[in-house]
Amino acid sequence: MSTFLLNPPKTFPSEIPLPANRTYPAARGPTNAIAFKPHRFRSLSIRASVMPKEGQQQPSLADALLNSSHKNDVVDFIRRTALSNCLSETNLHATVPALESKIRGKVRDIYDAGDYLVLVTTDRQSAFDRILASIPFKGQVLNETSLWWFERTKHIVSNAVVSAPDKNVTIARKCSVFPVEFVARGFVTGSTDTSLWTVYEKGVRNYCGNVLPDGMVKNQKLPKNILTPTTKAADHDVPITPEEIVEGGLMTQADYAEVSEKALSLFEYGQQVALEHGLILVDTKYEFGKANDGSIMLIDEVHTPDSSRYWIANSFLERFQNGLEPENIDKEFLRLWFKSHCNPYEDEVLPDAPEDLVCELAWRYIFLYETITKSKFEVPLTEEPIHDRISRNVASALSSLK
Repeated sequence: MSTFLLNPPKTFPSEIPLPANRTYPAARGPTNAIAFKPHRFRSLSIRASVMPKEGQQQPSLADALLNSSHKNDVVDFIRRTALSNCLSETNLHATVPALESKIRGKVRDIYDAGDYLVLVTTDRQSAFDRILASIPFKGQVLNETSLWWFERTKHIVSNAVVSAPDKNVTIARKCSVFPVEFVARGFVTGSTDTSLWTVYEKGVRNYCGNVLPDGMVKNQKLPKNILTPTTKAADHDVPITPEEIVEGGLMTQADYAEVSEKALSLFEYGQQVALEHGLILVDTKYEFGKANDGSIMLIDEVHTPDSSRYWIANSFLERFQNGLEPENIDKEFLRLWFKSHCNPYEDEVLPDAPEDLVCELAWRYIFLYETITKSKFEVPLTEEPIHDRISRNVASALSSLK
């Protein structure tokens, strides 16, 4: 059994500090805090999966977080039935005539369908600009989490979503994509070469146009949220300043100003919602495009455990004060395992991710989805192969769009 188990207390604090330069609704107490009610976990069932013994109630993921025996049941199910049924590759253009071409991203396979793009979110796990493993149910979690956030952030910025014909698929409108990723950060943390803590520890005090104060320590909250943009390189994203973005012709000054404002608004809203559910949204990344009418659109994914770092809120302050790493429910622990067992940037061949860590990460992805959305995660019936199911659903959806 994995040693990377979460054991957060059952109650959350009433307040946790957030940037003081904004006014948040329902605030009480100090001006740099927002209030939230203790999170009541829903019954988080896994359909068509973990079958209870006769006379027993089906275990829930929420109970699993607080009861290791239930969690063990879920992880055991993932190990027994799902590890061999991951969606690692797709070839829809071979089975769906309406698809013209395919681009293979780190996680998503993107198909050209004329006026639309078909985005298939696979179970591939990327970090350090490499594919580390395939994580059961990850693609479904990312797709459904993004759809939930896309719907709830339309008051901040419109998005490209047209429909979601399958649990792993989103059909989106085409747009002109800005070649810049907007990374929003609220804390000094991270382990990759471009993470804020890595560069800060090396002495950098001006990062992507942000002046950072001296004397900060790992996992400390920033005085205010910041953006650290990067170029969207095929192999390795490169940090860039706002001035370099405009001078290099990647975006106009007006577009950069509008997109950066929307990115910070999205991040602050995401922090608020996460905190209401007992989580801290630490950092995330956004991608944007411009529609034919000139409007800015949010694309790709939103606040997923792939694009974002989440910490457990109720234990953060105590652990930070004691110099301990925050309890997290993202992929950071898998990154740290690879960093301790190889050089993930330079080694030609990487070790296989341990099965326990893969199952643990699958569980965390599902738990985060249910905690954020307060929805039950539904495992699809396994009689039909995943690729066949996706092909059938995409073909039907595209036919209805003609």
